[in-house]
Amino acid sequence: MTAVPGPRPLVSVIVPNYNYSRTLRLCLTALRNQTYTPLEILVVDDRSTDDSVAVAESFGVTVLRPETNGGVSRARNLGAGYATGQILFFLDSDVALAADAIANAVTVLDSDPAIGAVCGNYDPEPLIRDSLVEEYRNFQQYYVLEAAVGRLTHFIHPAIFAIRADVFADIGPFNPRLRRTEGADYGQRLGARYDVRLSPTVRGRHDNDHTLRVVLHKVFARSRIQFALFRRERQVGQVAASSGARASLATLLAVSTLPAPLLVGPLGAVLPAGLLAAAVRYDAPLYRAAIRYRGASFGVFCVGVHLLVNLAIIGGVLAGLLLWSTSRRYRRMHDPAAEGRDAR
Repeated sequence: MTAVPGPRPLVSVIVPNYNYSRTLRLCLTALRNQTYTPLEILVVDDRSTDDSVAVAESFGVTVLRPETNGGVSRARNLGAGYATGQILFFLDSDVALAADAIANAVTVLDSDPAIGAVCGNYDPEPLIRDSLVEEYRNFQQYYVLEAAVGRLTHFIHPAIFAIRADVFADIGPFNPRLRRTEGADYGQRLGARYDVRLSPTVRGRHDNDHTLRVVLHKVFARSRIQFALFRRERQVGQVAASSGARASLATLLAVSTLPAPLLVGPLGAVLPAGLLAAAVRYDAPLYRAAIRYRGASFGVFCVGVHLLVNLAIIGGVLAGLLLWSTSRRYRRMHDPAAEGRDAR
């Protein structure tokens, strides 16, 4: 006798948004074209000053507005509080999902009861192609996440993230104090108790940052706070040994030794040149992938921009180390156990 399948679970899609009306329209159009049903779509508009609310309302979705702007973590938590689905699908408003993304996420969650959540990845192409910097940034993030496909233990990708509602209730909400590193914080909490997967079948196109200034600012800010999160999990040594960390350190040392030729003559140029070559070698897999993706000229462009990103990373880590060493408030914000240690 063939078993009769039960009804498919309701998926509540929670879309936090702040002043992204242009991409919100594309995001909601992609949700309208999903192959999976039933869906409940909740747009949490974090007090936008553009026409985001009008755009959302034109699609007939539920629009929630907090009293004040509180950041993406608060917006996600507000949406989760209103959601009625058995599965919560968190989706940033600058991402347009592939038509089968939600169906594939549900399939992953149904494949094993031990899996509590599944994350997706970006396509390498941006949603809106504004600049070569954006092309680099989108490809670089795609590359990093593609390398992490499989089981996750220390971070999630909250921009494309599906979680069973009972698991979310068990783990608790996103940390509302975190606006840039909430994924690492939540991933550490979630991964300690549940199986979390990153699936290449759950995909979307992302409208990434298109100016170098914004990219470097965000990388610096995230790296500064990442130190505290990795310090909390006693992973600083593991992260420091990674090729990315070595590349960032080599880039910093190369820049720091640029005055060497002025001090010791032409032979002094060997040191910064050698360090720069080492930095490029550590990140060579990324550059080779960029060349395969769009050719040699794009690969060369990625080398130049990524060296600047490496400087922002190491600068942020050093700033985070300084804050951790000197600020009790900073330690308490990112490590609740630190409050007790500081009191002793």
